[in-house]
Amino acid sequence: MSECKPILAKPCVGKMNGPLPSSVALPPSVGESEKPEAEKAATVEVEYIESENLDNVDDADAVLKSVLAGLDSKDWVSVCDALNNVRRLSIFHKEAMLHLLEKVIPLVVKSLKNPRSAVCKTACMTSADIFSAYNDHITDLLDSLLTQLLLKSSQDKRFVCEAAEKALTSMTKYVSPTLLLPKLQPCLKNRNPRIRAKASLCFSRSVPRLGVEGIKKYGIDKLVQAAASQLSDQLPESREAARTVLLELQTVYEKSHPLIKPETSSSSSPEEEQISEAEPITWEIFCQSKLSALSAQAVLRVTNVVAMPAREGMVTTGSSSTS
Repeated sequence: MSECKPILAKPCVGKMNGPLPSSVALPPSVGESEKPEAEKAATVEVEYIESENLDNVDDADAVLKSVLAGLDSKDWVSVCDALNNVRRLSIFHKEAMLHLLEKVIPLVVKSLKNPRSAVCKTACMTSADIFSAYNDHITDLLDSLLTQLLLKSSQDKRFVCEAAEKALTSMTKYVSPTLLLPKLQPCLKNRNPRIRAKASLCFSRSVPRLGVEGIKKYGIDKLVQAAASQLSDQLPESREAARTVLLELQTVYEKSHPLIKPETSSSSSPEEEQISEAEPITWEIFCQSKLSALSAQAVLRVTNVVAMPAREGMVTTGSSSTS
């Protein structure tokens, strides 16, 4: 008994009346029984393959049949594999997967909501490839995808944010601005300032793609009003994006030199109406007619920063007269 006392002070396994073997296989506890699976999951490394390095699938028909089940799997590794297969199908078998987009995109959105960062990043990369492959074909399915990409680009881990931003850049590059801008404008009023900032950046990239005729057709007044609303935003990214858009709109407006007939009262004489018809409406007058006094003042302050000295004198005269 005296020899056993030191042994009893430590946890031991085996018979108390015999010597302990040099190596004892301890029975697994409840926590330890789950450890191998956890270790196995932790050792899995997801490879983020750039679009240009993706290989074609071996059997497109088989992959098409299994891709939906893979996207909806509870195993996150299987989901990542399925997302990469969607990317391959979008690049190498675009027409074959076109009919599946209506079911694929909601599952990509589900992956964007996944708490595992590897799944989120792969879903962002998948979104970018879908935009580049299908362009305007996904416009009707864009709302939920756009919302999640804006969220991920502003609220997640850095490497996920970067992937989401690349997807948004792909969206503004490949989706027609006439179809994309109506989707973006509600996001400019989102309650989350970070989402507004990312939406403003997308807005500023899309407007120049309209071109001069496209801007006039879309409605330069609508674009000016949308950009002006961001000049007083909380985050500097929104304000800077708004400045970029307004300078672009100012350039387009002044290059086109539209002859817009201003509103005249019924008591105006025919001579006054002829004079007013012949005079082009300046950028300053246009802004003042389409915006509130404070918004117009903010827009003119921004668009006059880079104006030529001669033009600055004209603007100063106009602003002093209005004051």
